[in-house]
Amino acid sequence: MLDKLKELLQPTPIAIVDIAIVLYIIYRLYMTIRGTRAVQLLKGLIVLVFFNLISQFIGLTVTNWLLEQVMTVGIVALPIIFYPELRRALEHIGRGSLFTKSSFLAGEERSHAVDELTMALIQLSSRRVGALVVWEQDTGLKDWWSSGVEIDALLTSELIINIFEPNTPLHDGAVILRGDRVRAASCYLPLSDSPELKVGLGTRHRAGVGITEQSDAVSIIVSEETGAISLAHEGKLTRYLDEKSLREWLEKNLHHRQQDSFFRRLQPNGRE
Repeated sequence: MLDKLKELLQPTPIAIVDIAIVLYIIYRLYMTIRGTRAVQLLKGLIVLVFFNLISQFIGLTVTNWLLEQVMTVGIVALPIIFYPELRRALEHIGRGSLFTKSSFLAGEERSHAVDELTMALIQLSSRRVGALVVWEQDTGLKDWWSSGVEIDALLTSELIINIFEPNTPLHDGAVILRGDRVRAASCYLPLSDSPELKVGLGTRHRAGVGITEQSDAVSIIVSEETGAISLAHEGKLTRYLDEKSLREWLEKNLHHRQQDSFFRRLQPNGRE
């Protein structure tokens, strides 16, 4: 493998073009699977390839043989594991959507989004209207927002209130936010089976906690029975927040999306 790699890295014009094409393909593949749990599997594969090269370079014969066998099985399993992502990539190519524009959330826009969301949740709480809002952080939530209805609209308090208005088409399920945009509504989330949650908590609270157990997202829940506002993060539920404490927590703890990685800055604003 090292000999082949050395041949590829020869500084010839053809080799440079070859490497550029491979890097672009890898980049587009990453952008396609970014926001899904499959990206963690890709990172694991990269680690295996890295250690395989190291073991071959320093002469760890047994270790290198073992890693080769694991990688062989992994390559066979990749089409199965990445089936949804591969299908989505082919759909992108078929639509010709290889190039997208970049955007990221500025600090002032982020603060405005926190204000709009807090205002909406306080109004819903005062009327005892149930609500579940999930704010995406570093881990993408594509697997879950694709289960709902795509909206891709600017976050405003009026929009959030209208979505959760009782007896409207989108009031069931969760709203997922990305930056200062409402990505989707009426989304299905995984339910937590944590024994730490009180028996009296309903599906909305368990879904709010469940998504934070599988990602670094922040979820805010409004109880339709009491109007109490709860916040879930890292699998932990904090209850009975008022307007001040909710706003302060969001301002202090939400990740600043414009400080994310290079790839996340290049993520298209909207459909993927």
